[in-house]
Amino acid sequence: MAILGNPRFSRTLPMAMFERLQELLQQMQVKVGRKAVLLRSQDLPIVSVGLDQQVQRFTVLVSPVFRALLIATPIESQGETETNAHSSLYQVGLTFESDAIASFLDQLTQQFTRQPQILHIFKLIQTYPEPNQGDIQSEFTLLLMDILTANPISNESIHPYCEVGQPIEAALRQQVEQERLVNQVTTHIRQSLELPVILSTAVDEVRHFLNVDRLLIYQFDGDLVNLRNKGNQTEVENFTDELENANSLTSPPPSQQDEGCVTYESRYSDEIGSVINWREEKDCALYVSNCRTKYHQGFTGAIDDIETAYSDSPCLLQLLRQTQVKAKLVAPILVQNRLWGLLIAHQCFAPRHWQESEKLFLKQIAEHLAVAIYQAQLYAQLHQQKSSLEQRVIERTQELRDALQATQAANHAKSEFLAAMSHELRTPLTCVIGLSATLLRWSLGEGGSKTVSLEKQRRYLQTIQENGEHLLALINDILDFSQLEAGKAVLNINEFSLRYLAQQTLRSLKEKASIGQVELILDWQVPTPKDRFQADPGRLRQILFNLLGNAIKFTPAGGQVTLRGWREQNRAVFQIEDTGIGIPQEQIPLMFQKFQQLEKTYQRTYEGTGLGLALTQQLVELHGGTIEVESTVGKGSIFTVCLPLQSVVPGGTKSPASSGKGSSVPGSIVLIENNEASATAICEILTAAGYHLVWLIESSTAVRQIELLQPHAVIVDWQLSAMDGYEISYYLHHKTTTAHIKVLALITSSLSADEQQKLNALVDDYLPKPVEPAQLLHKVATLMAT
Repeated sequence: MAILGNPRFSRTLPMAMFERLQELLQQMQVKVGRKAVLLRSQDLPIVSVGLDQQVQRFTVLVSPVFRALLIATPIESQGETETNAHSSLYQVGLTFESDAIASFLDQLTQQFTRQPQILHIFKLIQTYPEPNQGDIQSEFTLLLMDILTANPISNESIHPYCEVGQPIEAALRQQVEQERLVNQVTTHIRQSLELPVILSTAVDEVRHFLNVDRLLIYQFDGDLVNLRNKGNQTEVENFTDELENANSLTSPPPSQQDEGCVTYESRYSDEIGSVINWREEKDCALYVSNCRTKYHQGFTGAIDDIETAYSDSPCLLQLLRQTQVKAKLVAPILVQNRLWGLLIAHQCFAPRHWQESEKLFLKQIAEHLAVAIYQAQLYAQLHQQKSSLEQRVIERTQELRDALQATQAANHAKSEFLAAMSHELRTPLTCVIGLSATLLRWSLGEGGSKTVSLEKQRRYLQTIQENGEHLLALINDILDFSQLEAGKAVLNINEFSLRYLAQQTLRSLKEKASIGQVELILDWQVPTPKDRFQADPGRLRQILFNLLGNAIKFTPAGGQVTLRGWREQNRAVFQIEDTGIGIPQEQIPLMFQKFQQLEKTYQRTYEGTGLGLALTQQLVELHGGTIEVESTVGKGSIFTVCLPLQSVVPGGTKSPASSGKGSSVPGSIVLIENNEASATAICEILTAAGYHLVWLIESSTAVRQIELLQPHAVIVDWQLSAMDGYEISYYLHHKTTTAHIKVLALITSSLSADEQQKLNALVDDYLPKPVEPAQLLHKVATLMAT
């Protein structure tokens, strides 16, 4: 069995001292608790047979928090006259490494195959691979030092131990201090998440322990944590916020990393220059070729004398001289297999030979700092996720609050609209009902008067007609707005005269303006060659009528309402200016909202439903145009409407598919419908629009006839008797000779989600019955254009 290759402690001691160390391990067994297991060589039956002749005695202690292996090997140079085994000298080794203990026990298990206690403790050491706890390790080291540095027994046989007492004491004191410092760093890491405090404290303590002139942390990827330093005082207030912006922990290749800079330092005195925030120059790298890769692999670099080590690199040597470096010791800080930075010790006034223990110690500190950095990064990520989640909760709460307020506002506006609509409808209805009832009683000779003048009857009938027209206009506004909201409104595009439409609209409002003593003015700036325009004249007249009517209504007696018109290339511009009451700036955004009126419902001076401007804006946008308003309270308002030139399609209907491409060529269409009234209406509408139509009544032979006719499109009633629309569409869709034919389905009721999916899979579009002419023309034009 081989001696331990690299024990933590190795000294020449008498057997009596070895036995005292055995007792110390027994004391530690009691201290660490019930889970600790101790095995001594004397506990085995026949030690001399099983063990290597070199190893005479051993003791092993294993527990979850502390483990140690103590072995004793006789010194071969002792004379044969040495008979007192108690005072014989042995090479005593002590280690705390789990791998070394496991290797020793593995070899021991092979020798003692029938000893269950050896197998048990071997399994335990594999169960507890973690290093010893720092506080227990430090306590054991102090007890060990007390034993080894105590006054030796006055016996000549142990005189050799006395000669090595002082070196042992110095080495153990250094080891205790090293263990204390490592434990302190570990404690900082466990108790604090303030990484700047941990790094700053560690730099100061390590410099003091190693007794170096300067100790610093050189950090790569300087933008990862932009720490600001003032000597040894680190500003940590914003560290968490800055760390939240860190990149992923996955490291890029060393060649792609930033050069970095010095972020922490500790100096022996002010005579030593500060290198805080110092960066290595790109043209004269601080590290020799491939050194970055070596550090990434865990290499610890030690330079005893820079003059000798860098004699062939004058540029690099000059840099080190400028920073007062004579010798240096470098340990990498690896965070999750990423080279985060370097922990560097500088000797500034003279070369220095670095001991192996110093290299090992600096490497251990770097490993603990890597744990602290990774811990801080995880905490920052968690904090960022928490902040992000909180922000999302706040935003979502605000969205829900806004939605609730919008719903409440909509309900309030709806209530006001219903109240206004009730007033607007009841007033003319009351008039119609009252006057018609009076006329009815007069016709029957009731009411105390046998004869009524024709003039009075004519006046009553005129009033009934006017109120009926007013009711019709209100209802039309509501229906138009509902269609626009549902996306079912279409434009009947035709060519017309802009001047004639403007003059016609003004004439229709002349009487209303005369009653209100408002002057109507037409300021027309469109030359005759550009007077023809393409749009929906009915919708445009409705736009102008609403805006002019509003202007007249809100203009006091003696005021003016002016309608201007001009052309801007392919656009027609209309401007309605009044000298009315004006609109406050804060109320302008509410003007075009549905159900909105700028007066309270029960305090209104002016009649209206609150749909006029909302409907006007929808009609303007349906044309692809814009509407703008400028207003000054007490002076009046200006509404400007800009409409682009529209394209004309068959039937005068604007088609999204053919917009801007001119007229489509009429094509042949097959209609499959067994309802004569419905089929007749469809045939008349499409024939008038210029389409060639074939009407098939018998659905069972429709597919065969469609194959022969090869029409551009097929209109099929979905509820046919013999072969329904689904079967016909299925055959047309799956036959190679008819798959290209467009299919428009006529449905009689609303569809479920499954029916909707099946319908969309077989037909190109569908239309509800009874058929509206404008919708039919729009659907057919779209199918024929594709």
